[in-house]
Amino acid sequence: MNSPAPEDTVHPIPPRTLTVAYTGGEERRGPITMGQANMIRCILRDDPTHINIHDVWPVPGGVTVEAVTDALRALAVRHEGLRTTFPHPPGAAPVDQVVAAKGTFTVTVLDHAELPDDPAGYAESVARAARAGRFALGREFPMRITLLTVAGQPAYVALAFSHAVADGSAMAILREEFTELLAGKELPDLASLPPVDLAAVEASPAGLRKSEASLRYWERIIRTGPQEMFAEPRGRRPGTDEEARQLTLRSRRGGRALAGAARRTGHPEATVLMAAWCALVAHRAGQDSCVTAVPSANRFHARVARSVTTTSQDALLHLDVRVETFDALVARTWGAVLNAYRHSQFDSVRLWEMIGRVTAERGSHFGRDVVFNDVSALPAPLLGTEAEDRGGAEHELTWGPPQALPTRLLAFTYRTAPQLHISLWAAPSLFAPEEAEGFLSGLVLLLEATAAGDVPMDALTEVTGVRPAERGPDWLRLDGCWVSPDAVRETLGRAVDGLPVHVTGEPEPYGTADGTDGTDGTEATADTDGTASGTPGAEPHLTAYIARGDTLLTPEEAHRALMALIPAAGSGVLAPRRYVLVTDPPADPDRSDAWRRLKTIEEGTGRGRQV
Repeated sequence: MNSPAPEDTVHPIPPRTLTVAYTGGEERRGPITMGQANMIRCILRDDPTHINIHDVWPVPGGVTVEAVTDALRALAVRHEGLRTTFPHPPGAAPVDQVVAAKGTFTVTVLDHAELPDDPAGYAESVARAARAGRFALGREFPMRITLLTVAGQPAYVALAFSHAVADGSAMAILREEFTELLAGKELPDLASLPPVDLAAVEASPAGLRKSEASLRYWERIIRTGPQEMFAEPRGRRPGTDEEARQLTLRSRRGGRALAGAARRTGHPEATVLMAAWCALVAHRAGQDSCVTAVPSANRFHARVARSVTTTSQDALLHLDVRVETFDALVARTWGAVLNAYRHSQFDSVRLWEMIGRVTAERGSHFGRDVVFNDVSALPAPLLGTEAEDRGGAEHELTWGPPQALPTRLLAFTYRTAPQLHISLWAAPSLFAPEEAEGFLSGLVLLLEATAAGDVPMDALTEVTGVRPAERGPDWLRLDGCWVSPDAVRETLGRAVDGLPVHVTGEPEPYGTADGTDGTDGTEATADTDGTASGTPGAEPHLTAYIARGDTLLTPEEAHRALMALIPAAGSGVLAPRRYVLVTDPPADPDRSDAWRRLKTIEEGTGRGRQV
């Protein structure tokens, strides 16, 4: 069912509903694709306003309502994905897709005496409102269509899509074909696979080998990379997504700088921009590497390039930024991006099973904190109203509407020439408005400096004006992650129902490196560089001391209770490597050596596997 327009919009003319019948396709059935399985998992779990997607298609002047519905009907017949449903029993996820040979869909017509002053923005708001409400996967047509007319003349088609049948690229293909149909052009034969055939390719021996390789690639990153990019005192709000406003950069300065940096370094603009993004993200986060999802990376093969389906499976880029200069980082980025792209096809159910297993073993929660979606390679007509050029701004930052942000930092690059056009959504808990603006402006400054010459990586603050995250001396770098022992102690204390807890960094998993219990007063403490002192060269680990009193708490139970809280905990929480249970807390509960002197009742890792 189509959703109504936003509540604050007044329609003096009552809406009407058109029912459009289509026929002429082929009825088919088969397994779902890996991309469909990935998005269906999200559809069944997430807020519909987060997972449904939308688009706006302008209608040229002189086009009739009948011509619009005819074009929509032709698209439904042409693309099997639009005639696909996913029947499944209650409580179970779909495993098959069914393609109908015929059916109907509805178009809600909203007629106006005139449109508001910002007609494209108004159409955008109508499309966004239609995202509310979960699509009924087993029976609902996967497009909610609203036709905006003025005195009966079509002006815009506002659509919401089920993410199980379309992604951003699929919407762009449909928008392009819709425009060509209205212009009376004949569409070429389909060159990419429909979803049922794509699923067969993925299930082939070669497809399964590719999926296995992708899972191994992802596991290496999940097992060794940062579990949250923005681990800092003001980090993630416990258990909630944030609402972030859209910040858009339009900069001819940035476009010229990117082109100049690409010429000077001899690398493609896309590679230079990705390197600059990763360098600045890692610098701002105070990390040695940048882990960023790249959602648009999986349509590089001809068989899916123009397929109207969802191929929404992240490529996951893990870029080590520990190099001396930016040029060296650009050279490293090229191979890293290609490697990420090659490993963006996988069985999503098995992927999340692996992530659950590895993070349990590591005592962590992996956060999809950073997303960079470069769609600048798409032709201009395919980018929609959100990406429309607005003059030739030398350097302009504008704020747009807010939306729920299930990540920490999300960027869409719409254009790189003649102006650099990027929209950014940054979590307000991490980026005040001026910091978000400074981040995008800093990106342009980095590109300008790179166009002029090689930039030392230790000069990023001076070059960009972006400062790294501030952490107190109590924060530790453990197992590739920034960790706050105080945050771990607070979370573990809640997990064990308020029992006294002490958490400290120690240089070895089981006490000091020489095997003593630390009664000489030596303890591993956080130095200003985030390492643990105590034994030179020893890698620090967290140890948690718990005074269990007369309870029967075990290390395994303490770890299990903590892991249940970590996904919704604040920033900097990583499970201790070692749990030590004692009866009562010491007289001085703030001193680690006092806890070490106590008699141990029981100790253990609480993990299924040592990391």
